[in-house]
Amino acid sequence: MNASFDYLLHLADNALVLGQRNAEWTGHGPILEEDIAMANITLDLIGQARLLYQLAARRGGGGATEDSLAYFRHAHEFRNYTLLELPHHAPLVGYAQDGLDFGATIVRNFLYSALMALAWEALKASADADLAAIAEKSVKEARYHLQHSRDWLVKLGDGTDESHRRVQAALDHLFPYTREFWADSPAETAARAAGIAIDVAALRPAWERIVEAALAEATLTRPEARGYVPEGKQGIHSEHLGYLLAEMQSLARAMPDARW
Repeated sequence: MNASFDYLLHLADNALVLGQRNAEWTGHGPILEEDIAMANITLDLIGQARLLYQLAARRGGGGATEDSLAYFRHAHEFRNYTLLELPHHAPLVGYAQDGLDFGATIVRNFLYSALMALAWEALKASADADLAAIAEKSVKEARYHLQHSRDWLVKLGDGTDESHRRVQAALDHLFPYTREFWADSPAETAARAAGIAIDVAALRPAWERIVEAALAEATLTRPEARGYVPEGKQGIHSEHLGYLLAEMQSLARAMPDARW
């Protein structure tokens, strides 16, 4: 039961945290159509998170609810990939420019959705029938997210000198964080032994093919991924997650007994 609970939290936290990040584009999209598209992608991710938290709450017991799992856990209790909690910009060096960078958002969404389109497809065969049903729904959404982000990756990478420079900088910054995809966690190991989870590392060759083809079409150079392997899915996060959760959780924590 713990293996199931912990693994469900990993999947749910991924969807919630990226959904929260993408929601920051609401009202700020570069064009109206993309404002709406990002809102729809956000809703897909939050919908996935809700289904997973609801299932985790039933498995975990102790009076847990989807809201308590989303709003009343601390940063070290979250199990999302570090990649997903980072702000929407490349490193603040040189010109030290902060703010929303659409290229960084697209690169992150592409790298993650390329993984999840494969992962949800594989999870359709999970021994956990409830998780398999969630995967059946989620894989369709992940494929759309992949198509959307890939199209924009090509437009920006093979666009103007400025768009190419900015999306390459975002790729250089974010790509090393994908190393966490392939590093096993205790929760994944236990859930895989129970027949619930998938071996994410086995998806790497297919993910590499998706990424290489898109980068070639976008005239982007794949950066070398080396150095520290992030451990967000083991509860060791960047400083950015605390700020994200403070904003997301503040209302629920200010009025914990409220009924909406």
